[in-house]
Amino acid sequence: MTLPAIPGDISYASHAIGIREKLRAATSAAHHALDERLSAFDLTETDHYRRFLQASAAALLPLECALEQAGVAELFADWSHRARAGVIAADLARLGGAVAPLPLPQPLNRIGIFGTLYVLEGSRLGAAYLRRIVAASADPRVRSATRYLGHGAGQGLWRSYLARLEREAVTAVDLSGMIASAQQAFAMFGKAVAAA
Repeated sequence: MTLPAIPGDISYASHAIGIREKLRAATSAAHHALDERLSAFDLTETDHYRRFLQASAAALLPLECALEQAGVAELFADWSHRARAGVIAADLARLGGAVAPLPLPQPLNRIGIFGTLYVLEGSRLGAAYLRRIVAASADPRVRSATRYLGHGAGQGLWRSYLARLEREAVTAVDLSGMIASAQQAFAMFGKAVAAA
């Protein structure tokens, strides 16, 4: 069934796909730059993997904190199953790493929650690939410190995020805000990786 478009809003017909494609296009340069920086890590080496996790935690923790302050659990009832701060801290403890979070980002509103989660939930897609690389490490501590990379595997969290996004009425102004919050999230990961 095709619902009518609301003036000033994106039509519901291709709502989630349209928003996802616009978010992808608007953040592709930042995403590519982050992937390039991440490629410098040899995740089979203990020190490199520890630094990768420390950089990831430096961005993830303040982003998750900002999401919680903005009321993410009101939009995503399964937030406690999505949050990864605890699992990345456990992986770092196993490898003798330290968590040093970046400062909190700009406060998020409802739309900012969706933009930030676009980055965080989307990162699970690449995490499955990275987990396979880590599995080839000679260090058993590295091979066993994959709670962060494996978090949510098989639970369809990306698909359920998109399904929730599809139900959200989004204006052009809202889309700009979503893009800005997604870019802010990518920038935080970029800064953390560059510092590592």
